[in-house]
Amino acid sequence: MYRNPHAMSDAHPTPTEISLHEKSRVLVVSFDDGARFELPCEYLRVFSKAAEVQSLKTPVSGKETVNIDKIEPQGSYALRLYFDDGHDTGIYSWGTLYSLGKNFEANWAGYLKRLEDLGIQRRENSGRRNVKVLYFANLVRELEKTQEDVMLPPSVKTVADLLALLRRRGKKWPDMIADDKVKVTINRQFAELFSKLEDGDEIGIVQRPEVGKV
Repeated sequence: MYRNPHAMSDAHPTPTEISLHEKSRVLVVSFDDGARFELPCEYLRVFSKAAEVQSLKTPVSGKETVNIDKIEPQGSYALRLYFDDGHDTGIYSWGTLYSLGKNFEANWAGYLKRLEDLGIQRRENSGRRNVKVLYFANLVRELEKTQEDVMLPPSVKTVADLLALLRRRGKKWPDMIADDKVKVTINRQFAELFSKLEDGDEIGIVQRPEVGKV
């Protein structure tokens, strides 16, 4: 995690905190104007400002599972990102990161349209995955189970998707595992709602302290 000591010193928004979520392959960047962006590593890789990327006639593709190995501050104005596919020449200024975050939806839609027009398909994981879900404390009493194996349909890709899937069971589930009422771990590491799920993951769900009944 990187905290910028020069935040609020410039006229343009600058990051106050930068955190890489390796499991989800997402770089989270918070700015001093209150903006917070969740930038997928794939998105950052294909939109790299490096000359060798910008000069390509076709968009970079095949980076669905790319991750960031290292983040290196460049003075007080930018980051150099080292990707695990060997790409390490991209310099991302604060302005670039802010623009990529603010325009994510339009940029990504345009990128997917270019791939489609060129007949390039992204390698989406279309198969089902199995995860083990563990319940703790008050959830065990209320749901009457300590764990279960859950087969995830292709549409369930993140923690938020899993919680929504479980809530569709009705009865006690919607209230007991609302997004703001539980903490979730993946393989014993605290996770975010946007954290991605993979086959074989062990998911722990526990209610936040203020929610459980005494």
